[in-house]
Amino acid sequence: MKNKTLLLAIAFFSLSQNYLFAQEKLNIKYGKITPSDFDLSKSKFDTSVSAVVIADVGRSDFDGNNKGWFSLSFKKHTRIKILNQNGMDAANVEIPLYVSGNAEEKVINLKASTYNLENGKVVETELDKKSVFKDKYDKNHIRVKFTLPAVKEGSLIEYVYTVQSDFLRNLQPWEFQGDYPVLWSQYEVKMPDFFNYVFLSQGSFPLEHSSQTTRDNFSMVNPGGVSSSSYYSFTANAVEHKWIAKDVPALKTESFTSTIRNHIAKIEFQLSQYRFPNTPVKDIMGNWASLATELMKDEDFGAGLLKNNNWLDDKLKPVTQGAADKLEKAKKIYAYVRDRFTSTGKRGIGLSAPLRTINKNKNGYVADINLLLTAMMKQQDIEAYPIILSTRGHGYTHEFYPLLDRFNYVICGVNINDKLYYLDASTPLLGFNHLTDECYNGHARLIAENLATAVYLSADSVTEKKLTSVFIRSEKPGEWTGHSSTNAGYYESVNVRERIKDKGEEPFFKNIQTAYTGDMTLSGQKIERLKDLDMPVKVEYDFVMNQEDDMIYFNPMMWEGYKDNYFKAAERSYPVEMPYLFDETYLLNLSVPAGYTIEEIPKSAKVQFGEADGFFEYMIDQSGETIRLRSRLKLNRATYAPEEYNDLREFFSYVVKKHAEPIVLKKKN
Repeated sequence: MKNKTLLLAIAFFSLSQNYLFAQEKLNIKYGKITPSDFDLSKSKFDTSVSAVVIADVGRSDFDGNNKGWFSLSFKKHTRIKILNQNGMDAANVEIPLYVSGNAEEKVINLKASTYNLENGKVVETELDKKSVFKDKYDKNHIRVKFTLPAVKEGSLIEYVYTVQSDFLRNLQPWEFQGDYPVLWSQYEVKMPDFFNYVFLSQGSFPLEHSSQTTRDNFSMVNPGGVSSSSYYSFTANAVEHKWIAKDVPALKTESFTSTIRNHIAKIEFQLSQYRFPNTPVKDIMGNWASLATELMKDEDFGAGLLKNNNWLDDKLKPVTQGAADKLEKAKKIYAYVRDRFTSTGKRGIGLSAPLRTINKNKNGYVADINLLLTAMMKQQDIEAYPIILSTRGHGYTHEFYPLLDRFNYVICGVNINDKLYYLDASTPLLGFNHLTDECYNGHARLIAENLATAVYLSADSVTEKKLTSVFIRSEKPGEWTGHSSTNAGYYESVNVRERIKDKGEEPFFKNIQTAYTGDMTLSGQKIERLKDLDMPVKVEYDFVMNQEDDMIYFNPMMWEGYKDNYFKAAERSYPVEMPYLFDETYLLNLSVPAGYTIEEIPKSAKVQFGEADGFFEYMIDQSGETIRLRSRLKLNRATYAPEEYNDLREFFSYVVKKHAEPIVLKKKN
């Protein structure tokens, strides 16, 4: 909207709906601290926490600016009480800002103070503005950082600031929940009717929401260049939204959580359309096809993939020499990049340098390496595409809306004989068509010239299968000899390879030896398939244990059993998200030592989890002087809803209890 006609037309635009605001209000003003404000004894929160947010209040408004358009003004006011030393991190504040070219979001009116109660009086220590600094995150993001001064146990800290932004796509989100309990969280947004935003909310904590329609005045300046500027003022409808959350508990990260950010109570906004009177609706968000087109034209993403990269031919000729078909050729190219290029970390989905530079330097970020891998595949006439995804720690993507900032990782997809292979050459020790468990986070997008095809990297599609067999006999009094053989799961195999690469085999087997609480020595250690990265490893060794007592309490699970329950919390308000499916089998064949009789063995048991979601079996039997045990834990789903948590917790409690039961041997008289 840059012209007078459109500005005047807005004055006639109206909306009929009108809602009443919630009547309850928060009476809090910056800098107005009394001794009674330090007393939170009447407030509702978990007293075991290290800090509590007394109030977190924000507001976003749209204002006409001197560029003939609109700006966003976001104001935030936060007050926190530090309860103990572990809550000191609450005094470290970061304000994220967006940058594009010469335009930059700005922080103004920043004030911050720490208040301590000394001899019944409130003592204020103000933040020195010289202690505020900027930190560049990447080319589009910076952070303003500061730390509140004079903070100690019992301190109140408070800060207020305003962010001014010309980026209408950056209507500030709001988190009602976080690391500390929040007594009052409130966010208001006043939206002119001619901007349409999609609301994206998440979390299970209930929010109070109210809205009302108002008539507002907007003023702006349309710069005239060489001529004089034009001043405009008009009235238009705006909808004022208010969200309130009270007595919000802290959300703690428990076992098997992708990222807690997926589950906190939060609201976000995405600019969808301009809807000005008497003009066609203008779509801003676009769709997946338009996003794909933009990405493939972008010099920092796909433009280099569409070029004829003849400079790669001489590099790849010796790499692919002798390949019988495209699949073998793809495997050779993948191994070449994986083994010769070094990843310098994650940094989003864009290139940090041209493909030629990355190839020359033999290093780069994840996107650099995998986009180069894609270019190499295409140059060898192999159908290849970049696939953008979000890692588990980064959060979920949104399947319906093309929100690019939800993606932080790029892999290469290769289509050979109608089978799509997923490749990540930035991670050492990963085999062909294997990804790290971080990549299995659901919805992702394969990017072609005019098409962004949904692909699903589900944790349910990956099974970590493990088989351990142990044989034990005793030919000498007090001495037990045995053999252990483990076919590890694939991700355990990656971990084994990493540990051996870093420290060697000797420390690896030393850890196995020390994991057993009794007296044990190892011999005949070997690891098969260590260099075959496409296959899981097999770990074998012989061992000798010394045990001789009148009564021997022997744990048949040895070092393989579950000793602790993953799920310690009494309750959980968000899903359990395992990185893959489990299928673990343990076999034991124990010959009872000469001079001993079997006093007691555990009972066999089989427990089903859900109708077909998994099971635990513990089957043990005695045949003469031989005891055989088969323990198997199998889960057929990776994700479990909060209402299933208690059942899952009890299921694993039973596994832990059963794995702790001993075989009791008694010495003959």
